[in-house]
Amino acid sequence: MGKKEKKIYEKELKRLQVELVKLQEWVKTTGLQVVVIFEGRDAAGKGGVIKRITQSLNPRICRVVALPKPTERESKQWYFQRYISHLPAKGEIVLFDRSWYNRAGVERVMGFCNDDQYEEFLRTCPEFERMIIRSGIILIKYWFSVSEDEQEKRFIKRLEEPTKRWKLSQMDIESRGKWSEYSRAKDIMFAYTDIKQAPWYVVEADNKKAARINCINHFLSQFDYNDVKPEISKLPERPKSKPYIRPPKEDQNHVEDVYKDMMEDDKK
Repeated sequence: MGKKEKKIYEKELKRLQVELVKLQEWVKTTGLQVVVIFEGRDAAGKGGVIKRITQSLNPRICRVVALPKPTERESKQWYFQRYISHLPAKGEIVLFDRSWYNRAGVERVMGFCNDDQYEEFLRTCPEFERMIIRSGIILIKYWFSVSEDEQEKRFIKRLEEPTKRWKLSQMDIESRGKWSEYSRAKDIMFAYTDIKQAPWYVVEADNKKAARINCINHFLSQFDYNDVKPEISKLPERPKSKPYIRPPKEDQNHVEDVYKDMMEDDKK
């Protein structure tokens, strides 16, 4: 991405994040319940767009759910049961970084569920989603689509960069040899779960930055929201503090100011 494209991206992302704050306040004020599902292949960019959505939002209103593998007890429950407790209350937005669709993807391809469990999921999932929609929850589903070559580039980059190495799991390595199997699983999943009440929206994600702002822009377009003015629009006059003698700073433990000189130079 050149300097011009980067400048356009940063400017548009900033604008969209301001709109996300407006949407957040509107959801809080109107008491809406919003669920957004982010699915796609490994390294498709789901985490990147979630990070940009939540960057300026209140975590008490907009929270991310990224569940680990089921516990022994959870594996004995009704499949959807572990997800229900994470659904939003009124005035909340919940972003699922992977969701109940694990069963139709990684569990199916990697053999973590049997045929009966898989087929039951395909039958039950549309009804489960219609049920939560009837309860008043708004459900939006995104599938991030990435090419095989681009996924491989991102895997290599994760391996090379120390801050991203944790993202590359043993499951990612094993999935590299099952591209066609994942493609087939995704197509079957869409055939069963791309329902009128909760359709899938595909985000072309080979260009990560374009995918982020395209997804955020589309998400915002799903709501006819208004700019709810904050309760506090002007700071009142600060009251005078009562006299108080504080204990000496020398009695406290301080973090060493290693970067002070560097930061001072940056101000010049």
